[in-house]
Amino acid sequence: MDTRKKPKIGLILGSNRPNRIGRSVAEWVVKAMANEQLQLDIIDLAKIELPFLNEPDIPAHGNYQLAHTKKWSQLIQQYDGFVFLFPQYNWGYPAVLKNALDYLYREWSHKPVSIMVYGNHGGFQGLLAMKLVTQGLKMYNMATNPPLDIKEEMFDEQGQFINIDTAFAHLKQPMQAVSAEFVELLKEQEH
Repeated sequence: MDTRKKPKIGLILGSNRPNRIGRSVAEWVVKAMANEQLQLDIIDLAKIELPFLNEPDIPAHGNYQLAHTKKWSQLIQQYDGFVFLFPQYNWGYPAVLKNALDYLYREWSHKPVSIMVYGNHGGFQGLLAMKLVTQGLKMYNMATNPPLDIKEEMFDEQGQFINIDTAFAHLKQPMQAVSAEFVELLKEQEH
């Protein structure tokens, strides 16, 4: 029996708005990505509640002085790779996600990341903008970054999904491709 621990993938939910659909999307992505060779966890930035970056030293030095930064660093260090899941805001990404990324530096370095953006047009501009950020953090941008197109008819009067499984049924195979890519990349890193 293989006694090695499963690689841990953190799905960072980069939206903290009230009444957001992000939590439903994150739970669906984790279910669709399910793979017995990976542990998938949701890291919800709405629950982390980091203040705007207020460390006295630059993150690249790793000289964290504030308790919330140390706690954030310890959490992120537990993960072997990440999925950044967020809504596209004005062709970009939410400030809460950028802020969370900017708190740290070495913790992100050389870790694989799949970027999943949801929006009316799949969030292509948000994906491009985030790829620049992840390159700056020296992360490994994965090849598989499924766009999560959403349309008004998917939602009820309260703005929540009528049936998320039906809405995203066509994305199950790409989600499994993300998991397979993580497995292969992390297997290579072991050697």
